[in-house]
Amino acid sequence: MSQLPRPPTNASSRLSTLPSQKPRQLSHLHAQLAQLTANVTDLENLLRMTAVQAESMRGLGGYAGAMFMAASKILGEETVSGG
Repeated sequence: MSQLPRPPTNASSRLSTLPSQKPRQLSHLHAQLAQLTANVTDLENLLRMTAVQAESMRGLGGYAGAMFMAASKILGEETVSGG
């Protein structure tokens, strides 16, 4: 009876956890954490700016609505007086 070749064990995963690899992995994780922190800070700034812009858009909407109401009133009066 011939033996089938055994599938490779997780030796490759053991190799990645060798003590010589840990400083490199920690350095890589530290760089990724620094990038993540920078991205979160950028996102926070963009969200703050978006909130300010949304409040300004609300104000502009009020002004536009007021102009439409004023124009409607003026045009309505001209139509009534002209008819």
